[in-house]
Amino acid sequence: MNWLLPPVDLLLGPGEVHVWRAALDLAPSAVARLVPLLCDEERQRGDRFIRGELTRRFIAAHAMTRDVLSRYLRCDPETLHFSRGAHGKPFLQDARGLRFNLSHSHERALLAVCRDREVGVDLEWIRDDVTREGIAQRFFSPHEVGALTALPPAWQAAGFFNCWTRKEAYLKALGSGLAIALDRFDVSLAPHEPARLLADRGNADLERWDLTALDPGEGYAGALVVETPLTGLHLWQWTPQL
Repeated sequence: MNWLLPPVDLLLGPGEVHVWRAALDLAPSAVARLVPLLCDEERQRGDRFIRGELTRRFIAAHAMTRDVLSRYLRCDPETLHFSRGAHGKPFLQDARGLRFNLSHSHERALLAVCRDREVGVDLEWIRDDVTREGIAQRFFSPHEVGALTALPPAWQAAGFFNCWTRKEAYLKALGSGLAIALDRFDVSLAPHEPARLLADRGNADLERWDLTALDPGEGYAGALVVETPLTGLHLWQWTPQL
């Protein structure tokens, strides 16, 4: 996957999704210039982190979100107002049909943007210290556990994070948070197989959703879920413009 610099005039057509990738470990001086874009509530949330790099990454991710959305809406980033749905999913007030979803992990972030359709994106840093077997047994479906354990050992880390990001992206697209059990539905996870939503035992309308694997870069896994039809996917690399 090639992440390109965006055009000056962004056009987001019907059925298109734009996914933005950002590097969050910016210089402190660059982060300081982003702080004024945030609202008071966002600044307070950022200040709660004990470690300074976590605060800086939070500021960068949320400033990126405001900057990107303001480009589509042709407004100043600091004027955007957000609310949350019943299960905590953020949405824009006065969005004019614009939908978005943000995910950040370690040093990177992904932001998915579309119009008039639900969308979910998830990003995970692939870590060796995660107790994959225990988490899989607790949260994955029996089908997924079987598929994961059948993989060669060298592929199991990639398979685990493929499964996790795809499940999280689906839940975020549904806007349900953890109100839906993770083992209620099945996704593909093998590194050599296409990303697919295989079954949802509480929702027979699988054709409503498109699941796409994303490649955020070495050491990360990502996934996108959006309401169909998906007519185009564009990948943009975000850089601060301040």
